[in-house]
Amino acid sequence: MAQHYRFDREKASRRPGITPLKDAIDQMLERYHIRNRFDQSYVVAHWDKIMGTAIASRTNKVYIRDRTLFLQIESAPLRNELARAKSKIIELINREMKSDLVEDVIFI
Repeated sequence: MAQHYRFDREKASRRPGITPLKDAIDQMLERYHIRNRFDQSYVVAHWDKIMGTAIASRTNKVYIRDRTLFLQIESAPLRNELARAKSKIIELINREMKSDLVEDVIFI
């Protein structure tokens, strides 16, 4: 026979001294001073979500070093368009990360 789950509000409530997982991860990133590196790897991993698949499919390399985003673009017209839209790229990334992660963009 199938067992049915009954929601028990008393068992589901938070108890004092218990930290939510998100807060615990944030505390760990701050404690070990790896927040910046984590944010950089997040941008690289989610590049297609941030910029869209059209741009992401034409991007060969993406990495961040010293608050500078380095992009290797295979299409010269796209590189020219993105060079004109540097401030928009910086704004999109910083808005996604909710911090000032990137200050400049360099195309290689």
